[in-house]
Amino acid sequence: MQLALTGDEIGFRNHLRTLYRREIPLEIRDAVREGRELGREDLVTTQRILNAHHIAVPNWPQQWGGRDWTPIQRHIWQDEMQLACVPEPLTFNVDMIGPVLARFGSEELKVRFLAPTANLDIWWCQGFSEPEAGSDLAALRTTAIRDGDSYIVTGQKIWTSAAQYADWMFCLVRTDPGAVKQQAGISLLLLPMDAPGVTVRPIALVDGSSEVNEVFLDQVRVPADHLVGQENQGWTYAKFLLGNERIGMAGIGRTKVRLSTIKARARQTRVGAGTLLDDPLFAARLAELENDTLALELLQLGATDAKTGGSASILKLCGSELQQAATELMLEVAGPGALLPDATQWAGRSTAAYLNCRKTSIYGGSTEVQRGIIASTILGL
Repeated sequence: MQLALTGDEIGFRNHLRTLYRREIPLEIRDAVREGRELGREDLVTTQRILNAHHIAVPNWPQQWGGRDWTPIQRHIWQDEMQLACVPEPLTFNVDMIGPVLARFGSEELKVRFLAPTANLDIWWCQGFSEPEAGSDLAALRTTAIRDGDSYIVTGQKIWTSAAQYADWMFCLVRTDPGAVKQQAGISLLLLPMDAPGVTVRPIALVDGSSEVNEVFLDQVRVPADHLVGQENQGWTYAKFLLGNERIGMAGIGRTKVRLSTIKARARQTRVGAGTLLDDPLFAARLAELENDTLALELLQLGATDAKTGGSASILKLCGSELQQAATELMLEVAGPGALLPDATQWAGRSTAAYLNCRKTSIYGGSTEVQRGIIASTILGL
């Protein structure tokens, strides 16, 4: 089953399909396809090429580089990018802080940050999770105390992805410890990572990577005009940001690529007189995942303009489960080769992909949090 596109939409899709394959270096796309780790420069190179073609930040307001595309066109833009194994624009810049600044930031912050954020001249990281405030984000303890024209920020962030590369952090801080409700005393600050008092310490992960970090903030002085929006209104901006983040976490295109790779590998894997793909049980599991992916794609098309609330949570929850199921099937195809810690071989990398994908149950709001949102906002429970 394929989505029915109009003639104009087919032309739009073909234009992007050609552009992605012609403009993005093949070695970068091959690295994505084979599950190899990308370097900082690979991501910067890709995003600057996309931005030069005015397709890095289509979901932003047009004034700041966005495109007046339909929901179908925005879906095609992302789906074709993932199918072509093009690294997606840095989510911290494009899906998170960029839209927040465009909607809630002062004119000074917009002029200063939005253009370099779109071009990845600035690399952002997300300072949300803390040792005692992960899924319960409102329990964060990092404080920002006003001192003249500055805030003095003290605390610790954890699981901060790519902080080792970041120039700036958008950081949730507690500016009113006496607020009756936890959510009422939180603000959003923009914090330079080279400021005195900032220390980044990588965390070694089970898949061998160190993509996340601890960030220690020891009396870091942040100018007061780096406050986004109004003081103590950070929870509102955080919910807006997280809704954008969860939409992008469905990873439908990436799951399609994985399922296509699984099918090709299974076709080459001999089992008795046939192949693994001939096995009816295996074929049924693969078909079920393909159908679930298509169903989620249809849901995403209908939810493109509903970036907060239950729809975003369904996409995040179901997309995470599909990505994990696909990597489980990859391990089955890889067989005993998956036990070999050889990152140069597909079978060895499938283990790392499987382990890395376990995180999707946690980041961006845990599975339990998403189920709670769905229960309250959709089911009315």
